[in-house]
Formats: sequence, C-alpha cells, structure tokens
Amino acid sequence: MDINTNMRDPFKGVEIIYIKSTYYVFQKFLCVYIPLPQILISEAQSKRRQARKRGNTPSGLTAQQQETGMAYSSSVSAPGEAAKKGKWYSHLYLQVIVAITAGALIGHFYPQTGEALKPLGDGFIKLVKMIISPVIFLTIVTGIAGMGSLKGVGNVTWKAFTYFFTFSTLALIVGLIVANVVQPGHGMNIDPNTLHNEKVAEYAAKAHESTITGFLMGIIPDTFVSAFTQGNILQVLFVAILFGISLILIGDTAKPVVSLLESVSHAIFRMVNILMKAAPIGAFGAFAFTIGKYGIASVVNLAALVGTFYFTSALFIIVVLGAVAAFNGFSIFKLIAYLKAELLLVLGTSSSESALPSLMEKMEKAGCARPVVGLVVPTGYSFNLDGTNIYMTLAALFIAQATNIHLTLEQQLLLLSVAMLSSKGAAGVTGAGFITLAATLSVVPTVPVAGMAIILGVDRFMSECRSITNFIGNAVATVVVSRWEKAIDMDVFKAALNGKPRTIQPVTQVTTLTPGLQAGEQSAD
Repeated sequence: MDINTNMRDPFKGVEIIYIKSTYYVFQKFLCVYIPLPQILISEAQSKRRQARKRGNTPSGLTAQQQETGMAYSSSVSAPGEAAKKGKWYSHLYLQVIVAITAGALIGHFYPQTGEALKPLGDGFIKLVKMIISPVIFLTIVTGIAGMGSLKGVGNVTWKAFTYFFTFSTLALIVGLIVANVVQPGHGMNIDPNTLHNEKVAEYAAKAHESTITGFLMGIIPDTFVSAFTQGNILQVLFVAILFGISLILIGDTAKPVVSLLESVSHAIFRMVNILMKAAPIGAFGAFAFTIGKYGIASVVNLAALVGTFYFTSALFIIVVLGAVAAFNGFSIFKLIAYLKAELLLVLGTSSSESALPSLMEKMEKAGCARPVVGLVVPTGYSFNLDGTNIYMTLAALFIAQATNIHLTLEQQLLLLSVAMLSSKGAAGVTGAGFITLAATLSVVPTVPVAGMAIILGVDRFMSECRSITNFIGNAVATVVVSRWEKAIDMDVFKAALNGKPRTIQPVTQVTTLTPGLQAGEQSAD
C-alpha cells in the first residue's frame, strides 16, 4: 500500500504530517474513527532523529515540531506565516490606500458629496477616542505593577522627558533654519491690514485661554471617573500612574487586581483590532471631506509653504530620526514599514491620535517593555510633537516673510523660546497645531496673529504631515527610551521589523513592596 511504501521511504520532513493527514482524510471519507498506529509515528520519529544527527534537518521545522508531528499546525498559527497566507486585499494598509484614493476622487469631482461624507471620518475618530482612555490606563497600570519599583518608574519618566525636550527643541530649530534658507513667503507682499481677523478669532480665543497654570491644573481631573469620560489623555495618564504606584505599595493584595486588569486589557486590545476594521471607512470619509471642502486649488496657491513643510518634515524624519535610529541599532525605514497601516490611517484622518491604541499594541509586540510603552507613548502625544514644532517656527516665519516683516536674530530667538513653552501640552488631535501657533504669535508682538488667515486654507493639508511626523517621532522615542532602560528585546524587535511580531505576553508575576512605610520614608504627620 502507498502508506507503507512512503513510510519505508519517507518524504523528508513531512512523514508524520503525511500519515496524520492521510488518516484524517480516511476518517472523514468513511465517517468512522481510525486509530493511528503508534508504531508508524515511532518509526517516523526515529527516522527524523537520525536525519537530524546527520545534519539533514529540514529548514523551517523546529526539533520539537518534528518530534511531535505538529509542524503543520504550528506553522499555520505563526503570525508571520498567517500574514503571508492572507489574501492581498485583506491587508489594512492596502484597504486604507484604496479608501484614501477613492475619497480624494470623490472630493475632487463631487465636492458637495465629499463634504457630506464628513460624518464617516468623525464617527471613526470618535470610536478610537472611546477606546484610548482604557488602553492607556490598563497599559500603564499593569506595566507599572509589573515593574515593581518606584525607582524604575522615575527612571523611565526622566529619560522620556529628556528625550522629548531635546528633540522637540531640535524640531523647532530645524523649522527655523529651513524657513530662513528657503524663504517660502518671500515676494507675496501681503498687507496685514487687509487680512480678516474674524477668520482666526476663534483660534486666538482658544489660545488665550491656555496658560501654564491652566495647563497644570488641567492635568488633575475633577473626579476619578471624569478623566475617562472627558477623554483627556494627560488626566488618564495622571490617574493611571497614581493607581499603578498604589498597587506597588499595597503588597501582595494587588495581585488579584493586576490579574483582573490584565484579562481586561486583552479584551480591550481585541476590541481595538475590531475597531481598526473600520479604518478604511473613516479614512475614506475624512479625506473626501478634506478635498471636497478645501480643494486642490488651495494647495496650489500656497504650494511653496506646503512643499517646504513637507520637505522639512521628511528631512527631519530621514536625517535626524534616521540618525537616532541608526545609533540605536535599527533602520528608520523598517520602522516606518512596520507601522505603515497606522501611518496611512493617520494620513487619512489627519490625527495621530486615531492610531494611538494600535501604536501601543504594536510597540509592545515589537519587544518594548509594557511600562515604557505605557508611559512614553501617551506622554509623547502631548510633549513630543516634532511635526507640530517644525510647523510652528516655519509657519511663523512664513507669515512674517509674506507680510514683509523682517525678524532680527533676537526676535527669532524670542519666537523660539515662546514656541518651546507653548508647544508643550498640545494634544495630538486635528487643529491643535493651529491653536498652538496662535498662542505663540499672540505672545510675540512682531508677527501679526491676523496673518494666520493666510495659511488657514491649507492648514488641513499640513495637519496630515504634522500628524505623521508626530506619530513617527513617538514611535522612535519609545524604542530609544526602551533601549536606554534596557527594556527591549532587540531580537524580537528586529524580527518584528522583518514582519514577525510576537504576541503580547501577560503580566504573570507582580513584584510588590511591603505595605506601609518603606525604607527611607517618613510619616507625613
């Protein structure tokens, strides 16, 4: 019989699979159970052991898979293999590309229809915002509890803010330098008195409401629940850090709580995956609205500004962040390829916040420790906005050049100093960059706030580039801080960049401190 013949002369690496699959077919065809003779499996396993000793182990099969005869099922369940076996049209990034293209065509040829599709984009962003608060809270709490040390939390925090301050300032300087070299507003000769102040009055009013004291007080929520109901990222971050530290301090009592939160986090991340299925619809609606309302012509009129901003952002990503990536042992281009679906989603919705939950999940799958991901990513969305910083100095100088206002070196340094302060705390949502620019210009009297009316028509198109640059900057920051903390598995990370991310591992052990006062602590009384 063929089976016996094949067992006497087995195919390399597939004899156990062949036997099991053949018996499976017989069982299904005859509708009866046929026990698999153990002698056949034993013979096959013996032959495989002999083959491995001779160095003929088939590639792609581990020793354990070959020994147990489960190579077929294991390979099917591997994430990388599953992705390769999926239909080409099932990839999210391809679906988003098609959606953005279709949205652009609808918006261009049927502007009114494009504007009417705005609820699709708004609805998707609301879905994402709905899930952001629990994702941040659960990731930070389980991460800090697993860290088990207040010192560890402090180390991650100060390293993250050191990185944020350094590269946010560098982004402001890059925007300033490029604006002086290229001078995109030169020759426009616009009279500031002819500009309509009412167009930017709303943004200016919001900017005046923002003060340092107000920002700091805004971090503290009115109630524990209001942090989640209002969806304020910094408030959720504040509550999560306090709760995570509290779990460390109460000792072993925290273990059931952390176990429960870990189970909930798995359900929440599965919910994120479900919501991401709607990403193409959201990108389609948002992009159709953008093109339909503002039109391609608005970009053409200010092509010098838009082109300069896109060029500067690309320069910052490739040169500055690329150098940081190379210094830390990875390629910026591979990281971008790993996050391509999220980047396209950000492009379609003009909001880096729309991909925040997915970014946190992917960075953890790439080998970054959960505490670092939980602290760096949400904080970076307010304090590490590289794209927004480039935009602020570039746009401010563009307005000055367009209105024939010459800024001295001292005035530009003042602009830089004010921008360093006003840019901190900007949210990663659509339009935040424009409000932050208004806050900066309202403090610097040389450049008229009314000049923002010049760029109001193309701000939406620059918002897309701002969001993408912010997103990539936070991804790089997460990897760098993880590496500084020695909290990243570089083998897992490189495998993820090559298309083989790991599954998220649960927190199985919680290191806690003894309840009460710790060594070196004194009573508040």
